[in-house]
Amino acid sequence: MSSPPLAALGIVSLLGYGRFGAALGALARDAGLRVRALDPHASIPAGERIGSLAELAHTADVIVVAVPVARMRDAFLALRPHLAPGQIVIDVGSVKTVPARAMAEVFGRAHPWVATHPLFGPSSLARGDRPLRAVVCPNPLHPEAESRIVALFERLGCQVLEQDPEAHDRFMADTHALAFFIAKGMIDAGAPVGATFTPPSFQGIANTVEAVRSDAGHLFAALHLENPFARESRHRFLEALAAVDHGLETPANEPDDLAASLLAIPDLGARSPELRKARDLIDDLDQELITLLARRAELARRAARAKADLGEGVRDPAREARLVRERRRWATELGLDPDSVSQIFHAILRFSRRVQSEPELAPDSSPPSAKEKT
Repeated sequence: MSSPPLAALGIVSLLGYGRFGAALGALARDAGLRVRALDPHASIPAGERIGSLAELAHTADVIVVAVPVARMRDAFLALRPHLAPGQIVIDVGSVKTVPARAMAEVFGRAHPWVATHPLFGPSSLARGDRPLRAVVCPNPLHPEAESRIVALFERLGCQVLEQDPEAHDRFMADTHALAFFIAKGMIDAGAPVGATFTPPSFQGIANTVEAVRSDAGHLFAALHLENPFARESRHRFLEALAAVDHGLETPANEPDDLAASLLAIPDLGARSPELRKARDLIDDLDQELITLLARRAELARRAARAKADLGEGVRDPAREARLVRERRRWATELGLDPDSVSQIFHAILRFSRRVQSEPELAPDSSPPSAKEKT
């Protein structure tokens, strides 16, 4: 989609200035946008505090509803009488089906709206995590508004992903919500996540627990109570854990058999026919590459014999430098990273020099057969 000029985006009004609203406001401010905010329970910078919904909506280009998902419908209803034509309302909730459905019912075609999910939070912004990413849900009722919101997130420095609300929530149920669920279980079980020394295998889990702890408590509830697919994801995970536990309690003939049948990580290809097909094609292509390397090795031996006839050594620095330059140019023309391709050809050249340095068998000799070796 084509985005409008960034100059068309000037004032962002935030309904809700909690931890995420404040972080988003700071990001917008850094991007050169003017920020207005309404939240009677939050500390808002001087000159940005708004006293009413009517004042919040007045002159705003985009109104960001940054309240808990359970309160969004009421917020949309309260906003509707104050909206002027062309003003866009977006939500920034971690669940998308509920806000998208509510905005469709409250605003419909009358007022432009877009469902979004910034995939970052106050903690990740404070750590300086990059790249920033944001999900924008396609809205056929208001495609122009969608384009403007894509432009807004791009101005904030985000990579924008498009995903429909249901697909988003299914994915988040298996990732975001499940991560919070696991972290909550570990906290309640007394896992020593703050220990001064832990094995590397545990440290990654401890980092996840700490990341979850730093987020607001209402986010845990929203991820599991508002996402319609979270329950299914939790139960599937619990069933998998129960199966693992049962397998560990069941005597096995050999520990290796248990590891192979129960604890082995399943191949991703078994979960995706498309991935399996792509991998099969990659295997076929790699076989062709090995065949081509064998042909290149034969040509390298031929080149070595010609060099020997001229009394020259194996290495030809000028030729190698020219070869790498040409391969880099070919890579660039095909949209490949020239540095990566250069590294590949440096490895091929080392392989070629090694082949050229190997002694060749005399014409009337051949490798000993297995029978001769014995």
